[in-house]
Amino acid sequence: MAAAPIPLRYEGDGEFRVMSNYWMAHADREFVVGETYKMVEHHERSTNSHNHYFAAIKNGFDSLPEQLSETYPTPEHLRKKALIWKGYRDERTIVAASAAEAQRIAAFVKPMDDFAVVTVSAAVVRVWTAKSQSMKAMGNRDFQQSKSDVLEFIDDLLGVERGVTARSEAA
Repeated sequence: MAAAPIPLRYEGDGEFRVMSNYWMAHADREFVVGETYKMVEHHERSTNSHNHYFAAIKNGFDSLPEQLSETYPTPEHLRKKALIWKGYRDERTIVAASAAEAQRIAAFVKPMDDFAVVTVSAAVVRVWTAKSQSMKAMGNRDFQQSKSDVLEFIDDLLGVERGVTARSEAA
């Protein structure tokens, strides 16, 4: 498990200072005095960006044509399927003894995750599940890229110019 980022203040003399006694104790548990560590700036995810993303997905969902309602019955289905199709997914492959067994495995696996994409090719079952976009699972940079990709997926689905869903007045 990754350690929580420790807030530091740059003092202007080439040194950084821990911001409080709480974080000093945390640093004492995480680090060894005298060791050298590489520091990387940590960018917090913007709450405004996060809220805009989910509002834009809802607005895109509300604009979907009726014939897509079975594939995307909720905004969450739309978001997770978009993540999967844009490559933000985990993949599991199961090789069965026969095509018939692969069909049975797929039928068994599919109800375990309403959002998963389950495919069968001959005796091979592939299960794709969306990666989590939680703040803990996905950093700011990856979140921003996945947000852009998902909203472009929705634009393509709606047949509108890319960027329309992101610019829409949502919520």
